[in-house]
Amino acid sequence: MSVYRDALSRGEYMRQIDKLGPMKKKRFIEKVLLREREPGQVKKTRLSAELIASLSKLSPLSSVHPWFKANRTDMRWLPINEDIELPPGAPAPLELLERFIEESSHRVIFEACGCRTAYQCEQHPRDIGCLLMGDSTLESPPSVSREVGPAEAKEHMLRAVEAGLVPMVGKARVDNFIFGIKDRRRMLTTCFCCDCCCMSRYERFFPVDKLDELFPRIDGIHLEVTDACDGCGDSPEACAERCYIKAIDVVDGMPTITDRCRACGRCAIACPVHAIHVRIDEDRFLEKSYERIVSQVRHY
Repeated sequence: MSVYRDALSRGEYMRQIDKLGPMKKKRFIEKVLLREREPGQVKKTRLSAELIASLSKLSPLSSVHPWFKANRTDMRWLPINEDIELPPGAPAPLELLERFIEESSHRVIFEACGCRTAYQCEQHPRDIGCLLMGDSTLESPPSVSREVGPAEAKEHMLRAVEAGLVPMVGKARVDNFIFGIKDRRRMLTTCFCCDCCCMSRYERFFPVDKLDELFPRIDGIHLEVTDACDGCGDSPEACAERCYIKAIDVVDGMPTITDRCRACGRCAIACPVHAIHVRIDEDRFLEKSYERIVSQVRHY
């Protein structure tokens, strides 16, 4: 008899989980959101994150540690660009997230973003936290999260997008540690990320082959610099300055998008002359992304 299917409420679910034996929960997210930060804590957090991310380059550690195993993590960006070019009749990327929201057995919203709270972000709202979906989300600490229905989850998504935050969706093994939830492959994560504070920026330390394994691009997506580019390489608004993983090289004042690009679309939004074109030429990009994600995690 499934403990998940028998759970009538969040409280009842937790009582049934307790019957299975004691579980040690590393409530990292509670420490970030509830504890008042000490002087110097942000600096230490940044250093620790850089060191952990750099481990992805080490073999065989990168193949053994669960945070870097390809069968434990599969996250991809859903670009929010309004002018993205799509095949006729194809859905917008955000419809993938809407589908997960509608299908999920449970949805839990965190009251704040751990990354923006830890780094005291001043550019984006801190009170837009992650959206978790699936049975295991009921183990989320109730002191900093709440369960919601599909309508409120979609409202949360739209509020994030309107604030310029880009969704990253899929299975992330590190999130089980962050949220203190045992990995049963029943938790689907949606992070609403900024390019200044989100821990995803440490992907810049990952080799490209590891990026392709853990953070694949949406099928059939392309970003290209068009002839409209005027080479504003020194501008604080320049695309290279906005790339969260430094995937844009500037040569002789002109940008080139490299194979490190994860197709989040932020550079196209930042370009002052709209010279970066985003398009998807795969008709079944949503289905392919959906099928790959659900092969890693069950959300219903």
